[in-house]
Amino acid sequence: MVKDQNKMPLFEAVKAYHDKKVVPFDVPGHKHGQGLLEFADFVGETVMQIDVNSMKPLDYLSNPVSVIKQAQELAAHAFSADHCFFLVNGTTSAVQAMIMSACSPGDKIILPRNAHKSAINGIILSGAQPVYVQPELDKELGIAMGVTPEAIEKAIDENPDAKAVFIINPTYYGYTSNLSDIVKLCHEKGIIVLVDEAHGAHFSFHESLPQSAMSAGADMSSVSLHKTGGSLTQSSLLLMKEDRIQESLVRAMINLTLTTSASYLLMSSLDVARKQLAVRGKETLDRVLQISRWARDEINKIDGLYAFGRERINGCGVFNFDETKLGIDVNGIGLTGFEAYDILRDEYNIQMELGDVCNILAIISVGDDEKSVKALVDAISDMAKRYRRESLDIGTLPLENPEVVVSPRQAFYGMKKMVRLEESEGMICAESVMAYPPGIPVVTMGEKITKEIIEYIQFMKTQHTTLSGTKDQYIENIEVLAF
Repeated sequence: MVKDQNKMPLFEAVKAYHDKKVVPFDVPGHKHGQGLLEFADFVGETVMQIDVNSMKPLDYLSNPVSVIKQAQELAAHAFSADHCFFLVNGTTSAVQAMIMSACSPGDKIILPRNAHKSAINGIILSGAQPVYVQPELDKELGIAMGVTPEAIEKAIDENPDAKAVFIINPTYYGYTSNLSDIVKLCHEKGIIVLVDEAHGAHFSFHESLPQSAMSAGADMSSVSLHKTGGSLTQSSLLLMKEDRIQESLVRAMINLTLTTSASYLLMSSLDVARKQLAVRGKETLDRVLQISRWARDEINKIDGLYAFGRERINGCGVFNFDETKLGIDVNGIGLTGFEAYDILRDEYNIQMELGDVCNILAIISVGDDEKSVKALVDAISDMAKRYRRESLDIGTLPLENPEVVVSPRQAFYGMKKMVRLEESEGMICAESVMAYPPGIPVVTMGEKITKEIIEYIQFMKTQHTTLSGTKDQYIENIEVLAF
């Protein structure tokens, strides 16, 4: 059925509610901002007036039958899915719902180890058993890339009882796996394919971008529309095909953790962002790609900097590349990515998406223009002049998959103790240690702690990296299993 993508049923209903000047005697208690004037004065009267509770004219997210349902159907059509669910707890909740829908306690799920922490948490919640696949490594850049169909096939052959395969599309730095071949392989063997498409919300709307999960035939994908599609932070989509999994099951899993007080600000932004992409996505992304390519070319003219891109595609674990991801290796000017990240924020008022040992990453999205991207390029050029040192030799980073000794769920519920980080070699980790962003664990629950892992954590601490996931916020100590 043809859908009119110009319609915004949920957003239009929220606006109609606003225009009626309803007198509220329900929650929230700020009553259209009158009980939170200092905040309302800053964010604006309209924002407070549409921060409302669920009601019949605005539908109910947990069981939508009218305007939310219509908005979700429009989004499903725009993204080539059978069904779409609006979510207000970010793509974290979508990833967890996907894993819980596909896996029962004890079921095996095959996934790359460079998955976001939400996948590990989804495994804990579901009780699934992870089978980690080694992603392809780019040791020059110090990052993990995609996975090959051959690696997935080998994992399936060794674990023929696996219920699901989980793929990242794209990685944080914009590289993708051969998703179509992986989906075909899995479906031939009766295995469900789940895709973390947090950074690929825009893939469906331009032919020069990598293939989206739904167009590749995946069973479910989680899409952070707020990351690259323009909706408000924390708003997300779960997309699905109904060939191998039931919509009612997925809805039940979502409702296990879904709030009964969903934000209409967040949901309305999903409705509008979907319309923008469906109606004007091609022309918008034409511009985004043009300025992204310009920035990459300009940065590659600067001695010592390398803005990497399509040239690293090899047809295997690096099958395609999203050119809106501007990753830059800064080791050639003597800086770590951690240092460059801080310098750009503190000295130039430029907020990058992340920094790691080698690289910094900028996300060029629907909200950027030539002016903003030129400011970024000018700041990076000046930083290269002012802060240049001798080139760094970063040595070998711990990019290989850690050894899994017990499942994350066993480790989560197991007896634990705290030990000094430097004394934890050989012990089994009982918490996760990760730099955020990107939120990919260096070591996580159930994995053996190695000397290399300890040294890498200590190095990140010297770089004043934001580390999270541990009870000791300074990570002088680490929690391990007590056996």
